Amino acid sequence: MKRKTSVFGAIVGSAVLMAACTGDTSTDSEVEVSSIGAMDEFKVGDSFKATEPITFPILYSEHPNYPFKRDWLFFEELEKRTNITFDETLVPMSDYEQKRSLLVSSGDAPLILPKTYPGQESAFVSSGAILPVSEYVDMMPHFLDKVEKWDMEEELDGLRQEDGKFYLLPGLHEEVRPDYTLAIRTDIFEEQNLEIPETWDDLLESLRVLKEAYPDITLFSDRYNFNSTLNVAATPFGTIGGWGLSSGLSFNHEVDAFEYSPASNEYKELLTYFHTMVDEGLLDRESFTQDDEQAIQKFVTGNSFVINANSQDIVTYRNSLDDRLGEGEYSISKIPVPAGPAGNVQGGGRFENGIMISSKAVENENFEAMMQFIDWLWYSDEGLEFAKWGVEGETFTKSEDGTRTLTEDIDYIGMNPEGSKALNVDFGFANGVFAYGGATELTRSIMSDEEIEFQEVMSEKDRVDPNPPVPYSDEVRERATLLSTPLKDFVEQSTLQFILGSRDLSEFDQYVEELRGRGMDEFVDLSNEAYQNYKENVE
Repeated sequence: MKRKTSVFGAIVGSAVLMAACTGDTSTDSEVEVSSIGAMDEFKVGDSFKATEPITFPILYSEHPNYPFKRDWLFFEELEKRTNITFDETLVPMSDYEQKRSLLVSSGDAPLILPKTYPGQESAFVSSGAILPVSEYVDMMPHFLDKVEKWDMEEELDGLRQEDGKFYLLPGLHEEVRPDYTLAIRTDIFEEQNLEIPETWDDLLESLRVLKEAYPDITLFSDRYNFNSTLNVAATPFGTIGGWGLSSGLSFNHEVDAFEYSPASNEYKELLTYFHTMVDEGLLDRESFTQDDEQAIQKFVTGNSFVINANSQDIVTYRNSLDDRLGEGEYSISKIPVPAGPAGNVQGGGRFENGIMISSKAVENENFEAMMQFIDWLWYSDEGLEFAKWGVEGETFTKSEDGTRTLTEDIDYIGMNPEGSKALNVDFGFANGVFAYGGATELTRSIMSDEEIEFQEVMSEKDRVDPNPPVPYSDEVRERATLLSTPLKDFVEQSTLQFILGSRDLSEFDQYVEELRGRGMDEFVDLSNEAYQNYKENVE
């Protein structure tokens, strides 16, 4: 019951090219894997069902808004359709990254590791703890089909490491799908004859006006420890920050080289902007330390008028405001990300969080069945619809023209507000561990009209070109990690100090020198050398 598999030429051709350039031709060799439980024939459009019951260990990020329930219809129907059950290692969402890192580093990680964002896998490559999944995508027809159909080969190449392989199966969107931005109390803005801010300067001026009308209110009190707002604001300021800080590298296309963004004038301008807000009493100092529930309570009790939000958050805010003020007695809105000094731009790509696989999986007797199952659930149209909408006839209906409608008593993000049950909370569908990515028609099918309008406005913004890959060798990656991790820690610490004013912005140049003292220049040099080597190989 063994099957030989080799790298799929069309999608990993550049991997072979890079391997040849580095003297490694191991990608041409065949690897024996076990096909017990796998389907003999599995192609695009096929439903997956294992030939025998199988249980796969999985790391599960538990969302506080829809805590894990073993009796969800999602798991019941999944087992019925696929013969697959999970052995879940449950981790609170707030601790997920740290716990995943500990489990992978110790060798105790489950086989399937979802909710991994592109770039996060790099830290585990040199240890051999995670699987070079590019070697096995020939078992995944739906994944390959979407990469080809949506012309994502070049983007996928950006995930490749120095050995020419990639170690993450990313979630795939047909189009860029931004989500996080600011939510504002539009009724309060309108009361003061203020329009929805189109630029970050507009927002600052609007808050100054509101401060005169509401001197005792801290107008902007944020959640996510301010990391989401720093992330979305950084792009129109021409830099990176917050959740998007990553290694700190940003690419200067004019000089064809990487730079350390937190040392740039653009980063200083970002810090100066938010320090001004704090200094003038417009931005709550607790935004950087309070938990999300504290921030939400301030917003829904009228003690703040601006907060970060995604499409699900806005529904949560409305439900609480309905209870407090009554439906129709207020208005809130997710605003398009304001433009900034770098223009009316948006960042982001078409990759979503994805899946790492433990390297131990290839020794599992059900390995090929696991790859087929992952391909079906996370990449097939059928699996993606199932994960998002549930079971036709039970959680939704589908008309002849393909329009999906939640059944009478089920709600999701305000699509059916009279429903007493929630698609994610009570049934386990639309769950961020399983339901992400897909065709634009599918992803928008589960959006409100308001959210679709937001997506359309955001799509009109200019896209910032993504960074090219920096595929380190194992030896260089270890050195780069030893440099980048403390640099990032220092940047995050200093960012908080500069914004809150515990360190004066006049010391920004001194801060840059301190970054140099912590190895910034060496880190940037290592990264540019790796990039140039990669570019020479692929050219």
